[in-house]
Amino acid sequence: MRIWVDADACPKIIKEILFRAATRTKTLLILVSNHALSAPPSPYITKMQVVAGFDVADNKIVENIQPGELVITADIPLAAAVVDKGGIALNPRGELYSPANIKERLSIRNFSTDLRSSGVRTGGPAVIHKRQIQSFANALDSVLIRNS
Repeated sequence: MRIWVDADACPKIIKEILFRAATRTKTLLILVSNHALSAPPSPYITKMQVVAGFDVADNKIVENIQPGELVITADIPLAAAVVDKGGIALNPRGELYSPANIKERLSIRNFSTDLRSSGVRTGGPAVIHKRQIQSFANALDSVLIRNS
């Protein structure tokens, strides 16, 4: 199993949890971004920088994941593509996306996009809270244990 990270928008605290988990469980962690990132030296942590552009990092992840692999992302369309390929998608707030909930999440996301394009201000993502960070860490551990 590999862990893929949509790293451009991933909060630093979540990346730190992922770095520790990858080393602890000896699981390959791949950070995909369109800008340079820093990561601790580890044989289990790899950085993949792609050219800047709309969905370039997302497309690279979808091209490369295998069924059962984990993708960390807050991007709902990417999560939907991961689920469609048999992967596991987890957002940085600890919510697992699945065939049972991804269509609803995608519908809500599309509705919000439509509102924004018509001029309605919907606000950005909320600040990540300690409870959500703990929820992420717990969900990550569950996935790693289940797939080890």
